[in-house]
Amino acid sequence: MKFLIDLAPVILFFATYRIAEARTDDAYALAQRLLGSDFPQAQSPILLATLVAVSFSVLQIAYLLLRRRKVDGMLWLSFAIIVVFGGATLLFHNPTFIKWKPTVLYWSFAGTLAGAQLLMRRNLIRSMMSQAELELPDAVWNQLLRAWIAFFAVMGGLNLYVAYNFSESAWVNFKVYGGTGLMLAFVLLQGLMIARFVEDK
Repeated sequence: MKFLIDLAPVILFFATYRIAEARTDDAYALAQRLLGSDFPQAQSPILLATLVAVSFSVLQIAYLLLRRRKVDGMLWLSFAIIVVFGGATLLFHNPTFIKWKPTVLYWSFAGTLAGAQLLMRRNLIRSMMSQAELELPDAVWNQLLRAWIAFFAVMGGLNLYVAYNFSESAWVNFKVYGGTGLMLAFVLLQGLMIARFVEDK
């Protein structure tokens, strides 16, 4: 359930983009009313999708705070990045900012994991999975950490490659299907590796 909630801004971004792309005139009229008229009509889908994603993220954080629920560090980081880069996209009517947002998020995750290990000797993957009460050797935890750092670093680069070498529509598809699919596949592989080790014990 939490995974779906965390994924909601991406889903809403995609749905809004596709609807606006299919109804360009209506989308442009709505975008003009909400954001001003000094941008090409072709930018309406990405601007409206960004507005919806940023708005949902703000409401999500506000709801959690009002309910006095804990907002974990990763969610705060994701919220800050989407507000900054999404806000810049809306303010300057420039889609480049929102296209950089996934890369900045991925590289921030990689930097946080690497920094915690190098500066504080703390394996954040081990800390985050401590609730599962897994008992793994330090070498395995370090291997998992390196794998996550490499994954986030590669995903950040891959996002930029798609953003700058393919159409905006293709990038939106990659952001939803490619990014989510690769994440699920990576998590599955990590799970299989951990399960094999646990079974060997």
